[in-house]
Amino acid sequence: MTLLTKILAGGLALAAAAPALGSGRTFTPPEGCTAFLTVQSRGCRVSHHYRCEQDPAGDQWRVDFDQDGLFFSSHIDHEAQWVESYEMFPTVRQTLDPNPADPASFTELLTGADSYDFGLTRDTGERSRVTGYDRLTGQSFTIDGVVLQETEFEFTETSIGGTVLRQAHGREYIHPEWRLFFAGPTQWADGTGGFLPVDGSPVQFVFPGEPGFLVTEPIFDCDAILSQAPEDGQFLKVRHDRCDRRRPCPALRLVRLGRKVLLRHLRLDPLVSPDGAGDAARPLPGGGAAR
Repeated sequence: MTLLTKILAGGLALAAAAPALGSGRTFTPPEGCTAFLTVQSRGCRVSHHYRCEQDPAGDQWRVDFDQDGLFFSSHIDHEAQWVESYEMFPTVRQTLDPNPADPASFTELLTGADSYDFGLTRDTGERSRVTGYDRLTGQSFTIDGVVLQETEFEFTETSIGGTVLRQAHGREYIHPEWRLFFAGPTQWADGTGGFLPVDGSPVQFVFPGEPGFLVTEPIFDCDAILSQAPEDGQFLKVRHDRCDRRRPCPALRLVRLGRKVLLRHLRLDPLVSPDGAGDAARPLPGGGAAR
């Protein structure tokens, strides 16, 4: 059984059993892999990070769960390049094309900034090009006792023919020692020339041996709260969902109901404080992406 098959089998089994199991179910990494971090994030998402002994040194995996179960898995290398990812329902694999024009480099980012230009290919045959940059802002934030460095970024994904597929700009967080990115407040192109706010920032970091490690039940932003804002005589409702640069953003799929553009919206209360704020960075109970 391949590593991917094990990941999918375990995740699908959890998803199928969710109604019966309720809260308290946990994710088990594939054989030969060791989990080191669980992250509860805004947008009703919980992620588990793990490393596998059969992978090259520095490679890492992440699996994401929402209220319905496993929906995404990604694999990055030592430089945080997008080696491969898997979207669920239906399962689609996306891989990094060889010989990128400008490889993403976490090492270069740590010196101040990094640009990138690379290609991606899905097993459906779809190909795309990703360009953009990451830049340190010089600011540090403490979230749940973990100090993260803030970055700003811009990125655009286009089809081979030049059609813009995804476009965003905003802020993210990195942990230099873990060599990981975490989602932050982001503006996503909505397909009409405007941008929609999405925030998948981390809220809690859980380590081996701590309560909540490897649980598959997300706990933040899981109750949708709708708000409206006028736009050209219509109302726009937006859901702050499970978007980051590693996967498509379902929140930006517009469903028109008469003269309304309907999407769910989750509240945007601040969850991070400048470095030194300590536990002030924690949200209130019930209050309130990556590589």
